[in-house]
Formats: sequence, C-alpha cells, structure tokens
Amino acid sequence: MAKEKNNAVIAQNKKAYHDYFVDEEYEAGLELRGTEVKSIRAGRVNLKDSYVSCKTGEAILIGMHISPYEMGSIFNHDPLRSRRLLLHRREIHKLIGLTQQQGYTLIPLKLYFKGQYVKLKLGLCRGKKDYDKRASIAERDAKRNMSRTVKEFNQR
Repeated sequence: MAKEKNNAVIAQNKKAYHDYFVDEEYEAGLELRGTEVKSIRAGRVNLKDSYVSCKTGEAILIGMHISPYEMGSIFNHDPLRSRRLLLHRREIHKLIGLTQQQGYTLIPLKLYFKGQYVKLKLGLCRGKKDYDKRASIAERDAKRNMSRTVKEFNQR
C-alpha cells in the first residue's frame, strides 16, 4: 500500500502578511509533547502574536497558543509555553545574524503536517508602515476589480 502525502495546513498567520514584508521563508520542526500533538491534530492552535527568538544557539518559538487536550489529564501542557524549533546549526547562526540587523524579525507564517511531522514555516520579516498597508490594500482591490472586469467581458 502506497504512503499518501499528508501536507494539511493546520493554522496560518494571515496577520503576519498584513503587518510585515516577508523577505525569506524557512521550514523548521517543533519540539512538542504528546498532548500538544493531539491538540494540533484537532486544529486547536493559534499563531497570532507569536514570534521566534534566537539566542544562545537555539531558536525558541514564543507566544504560540496550543489549547490543552480535552481527554488529557495531569499530562496536559501549558498552552503558552515556549517551544524549541528544530533547525540546523548553520541555519540558526544565519538567522541570528539576520535578526540582529535593524528591522528584521522572525514570524511564524504557517503550521502544517509534512508526513507525520508537524512543521512550521518561518518568515524573515520587516515591519510595514501604515502607508505600506494602504498601498497593499489598494493593490489587492485593483487586482480584484481587474479580474471582475475580465470575467464580465469574457461572459459577454
């Protein structure tokens, strides 16, 4: 029996694309506990307001909320605990160097399954100003209007 690919997206951080310019993306594994994995499989996770801190040769995910597992007992975890990211040492050192530059930060963009493993897509981001956000919204609206016009024209 062939193995089927399970690349299901669990959670996305849509606010990150609104508040930041994403310059580069990285894939990282997560160090999780058993009840955390069960809660993630149930889709009870929130990436909003989370970020990654790179210090002392480790990448730590801070602020990701994983709800306690309903069927768990004393083995449940703290929902907001810091979780270590699994990256290669050279990637961590590269990220430390990049985040020390002015204006860069590491933001989790997407949480998904890759096979049986939970993976996190990180973005190396620069913050947007208010006028950048307005420009992004105007560009999105213009694309939407153009596609509507083309669709109406093709139906005639």
